[in-house]
Amino acid sequence: MPHPRSTAGGPARGNAPYGAAQRIEPLVERFLGGPPPVRLRMWDGSETGPADAPTVHVRSRRALRRLLWQPGELGLAEAYITGDIDLADDLADGLRAMRAAARERGLHPPAPRLGDRISAAVTAVRLGAVGPRPPVPASRAGLRGALHSRARDRAAISHHYDLSNAFYTLLLDETMAYSCGYWTAQGAPGYGPADAQRDKLELICRKLGLGPGGRLLDIGCGWGSLSLYAARHHGVRVTAVTLAAEQAAHVTRRAAELGLEDRVEVLHRDYRDIRVPQGSRRGYDAVSTVEMGEHVGDAEYPAFTALLHDVLRPGGRAFVQQMSRGTTAPGGGAFIESYIAPDMHMRPLGETVGLLESAGLEVRDVESLREHYVLTVEAWRRTLEERWPEFVTLMGEETARVWRLYLVGGALAFEERRMGVDQILCVRPHASGAAAMPTTRHGWYEGLGAGR
Repeated sequence: MPHPRSTAGGPARGNAPYGAAQRIEPLVERFLGGPPPVRLRMWDGSETGPADAPTVHVRSRRALRRLLWQPGELGLAEAYITGDIDLADDLADGLRAMRAAARERGLHPPAPRLGDRISAAVTAVRLGAVGPRPPVPASRAGLRGALHSRARDRAAISHHYDLSNAFYTLLLDETMAYSCGYWTAQGAPGYGPADAQRDKLELICRKLGLGPGGRLLDIGCGWGSLSLYAARHHGVRVTAVTLAAEQAAHVTRRAAELGLEDRVEVLHRDYRDIRVPQGSRRGYDAVSTVEMGEHVGDAEYPAFTALLHDVLRPGGRAFVQQMSRGTTAPGGGAFIESYIAPDMHMRPLGETVGLLESAGLEVRDVESLREHYVLTVEAWRRTLEERWPEFVTLMGEETARVWRLYLVGGALAFEERRMGVDQILCVRPHASGAAAMPTTRHGWYEGLGAGR
C-alpha cells in the first residue's frame, strides 16, 4: 500500500504529515540538547512539537538561512524582526512559556560537533534553505572606530536616543522619563506610569537633599525629566548634559515653555568635556546620572566615577541609578548590543559600588528597583501594542518589531533576575570625615504616591 501524502507533498508517518517540520525536528533536538519546548509550524504547513506549547511559525526558508549564516540569539532575533519567524500567541506569553519549559526540562545546548554541522547543512539543502546571506535588517547598528572613542560614543547614543522625539513622545508618558519608575501605589485606582515616574523623580530629589539655590549637575539628562522637575519643584539651578542632539533640543524647548530658562542650562556635549570646578570655585551640591553609566564602558568607568567625585563640593551628594548584570553578556546579549544599545556595559552591583568607593565617594544607601522595572517596561510595552498602527506608520514595521522584542525581552530579564537596577546614593565627605547626611531615611518616602 502506498504511503498517504501530506499537503506538502512528502510521505507521512502514520496519520501525521511528514514535511519540513519532521525533517528539522531531529536537528533541533541535537542543537537544543532535548525535545523543543515549542511547537514548530513550518512554511509548508507541517508541524511538530508539544501541542500545548507556544507555536513558532517559521514563515519561509529564509528564516533557516538566517540561522545558518548567524546561529544563535542574533539570527533568531533578526528572523523575528524581518517577519520570517513569528509567534502565533502574544510574544511575551510565548517567550515566558518557552523559557519556563526549557528550565523545567533542563535543556543545555551542547557544543555543536562537526557531524552536527554537516547534518544541518544536509538538512538545509534538502529543504531548499541554502543560499546567499540574507540582507542585514536596516535597523541594525553599524558602528565604526575605536571602542568608546568620542565619535563612536556619539554614534552609539544617536542610534538609540535620536530615533526621533516623536517616537519617544508616543512611547513614554508626559514626564518623558525613559528610566525605571518607582511604583509606590501600583494597582491603586488612577495610579499609572506617569505617577510612578513622578514618584521616582521626587525620591531622587529627596535623596540628593535638593533645595532652593542649590546646584545640580545632571549627566545624561535624557529628555530632561529630572532636570526640569528639580528646577520646577525644588528650586535648584541645573546643568543638564546630554550627548543626544534630539534630547538637547527637547530639554531646551521645554525649559523655555515652563519659564525655567534661568534655572536650566542645557549642554550638548560629551560627559568627558564637563569642566571640573577649580581652586576656590564652588563645586556642585549634587550630581545625578540616571541610567547613563551603562553607556560609559568598562575601561572608562573609573574615570567616570572620579568625575562624579571631583565635580562635587565637600558634603555634596552623588546619585547613580544604573542597571546591573552578571559577568555573562555584560552588554545585554547579541540582540541588545546590535540593535538597541551598542557598546553598553553592565556589571554586578558590588563592582559598581567598589568603583564609586575607589573614587573617594562614601556610599550611603543602595536600593534595588528590579521589580519596579518589570512594571515600567510592561507599561511601555502596553503602549506599544495599543498604539501599534501609529508606531508602524511612524517608524516602519521592522523598527516596531525591534522594539516589541526589546521590551518583551527586557521585562523578562528583570523578572527572572538576569538583570537588575539600583539607586546608589553617595557623598563626597569633608576632609574631617563629616558627611552632613541625615541620620535616618524617614523623610525620603513620606507622602510618596499621594499625588502632587
